[in-house]
Amino acid sequence: MAELNIQNPGLVDILSRTDPDGKIANIIELAEKSNPILKDAVFTECNDGTKHQHVIRTGIPEPAWRRYNAGVKQGKTTTAKVVDTTGMAEEFSVVDEALAKLNGNEAAFRASEMSGLIEGFNQFMARNMIYGSTAVTPDGFMGLDVRYDDPAVASGRQLINAGGTGSDNTSIWFVTWGPRATTLLYPKGSAAGLSHKDMGAQLWDAQDGSGKFRALVDHLKWDMGLSVGDWRGNARICNIDVSALTKDAATGADLLDLMIDAEEMIDTASRVGIDSKGNLVEGKTVIYVGRTVAKFLRKQALNKKNVQLRVEEVAGERVTMWGDMPVRRLDAISNAEAAIVFP
Repeated sequence: MAELNIQNPGLVDILSRTDPDGKIANIIELAEKSNPILKDAVFTECNDGTKHQHVIRTGIPEPAWRRYNAGVKQGKTTTAKVVDTTGMAEEFSVVDEALAKLNGNEAAFRASEMSGLIEGFNQFMARNMIYGSTAVTPDGFMGLDVRYDDPAVASGRQLINAGGTGSDNTSIWFVTWGPRATTLLYPKGSAAGLSHKDMGAQLWDAQDGSGKFRALVDHLKWDMGLSVGDWRGNARICNIDVSALTKDAATGADLLDLMIDAEEMIDTASRVGIDSKGNLVEGKTVIYVGRTVAKFLRKQALNKKNVQLRVEEVAGERVTMWGDMPVRRLDAISNAEAAIVFP
């Protein structure tokens, strides 16, 4: 019998099994601090090279009453085939060997230089997880924004309109991470997450064209995609007018009220899926907000009799919770979204 397991493998879990010396795991641990999605996301290996083919359910059949000695029609769900792609991002860290030796601690100097590149990777990937579009950047992958931006399609029911207009809007995202709902992808046969290779000392072309110099080179590479298997597991509160937000919700968006609406749009069935071993796995829904919304969300909670939003101590870390859902600040969420037009 399949077992129900609420623990989905995250990136550090995967790397702890593939990187015994811990070097890459340490890089990912640093990455998680500036990209909170990595703490929550479930990672899935693509089943078709750099692409992932899967089937999403578009209709649920209902059973029929049966009388004795009579048959019933066979039930069949309606589905659609979807192909999600991954994008490949790369960068080099190049440090003048003489400068690194002059610093006294060559390894520490290289690590400090590389930390800025890691931060750049994090900001880039977090932004694409939300706003990535292959129509705009064919070499990238599809994020959440383009999947939840049209009230006229089936997934449009997951959109909650906060009433903002113009181009200074933002969103609150409810994302369910799990094998049936939303996962991050990595190419088949590759390592998940940010990979690092020490390329040692080599001759490198100077950027100013003056010639070559001996450099210590590190190569960073991150292949990633995103897949939504069941769109009912996510919800988006859109059209939050940033300039109209107030701490008492008297004129701007009532964030707490809107979050209740969004929570009720999450289909509980979408949180349960089947992993590669055939076990039932329960996903986890996490709420992502931008910096401005995070601030006003806490202020509005103080001005209402509210028991849903609270701060808890989890594994030594202070975490804002909405019911059983963590609320994480994601700076990649923009305050300059164009308004989504509702009929």
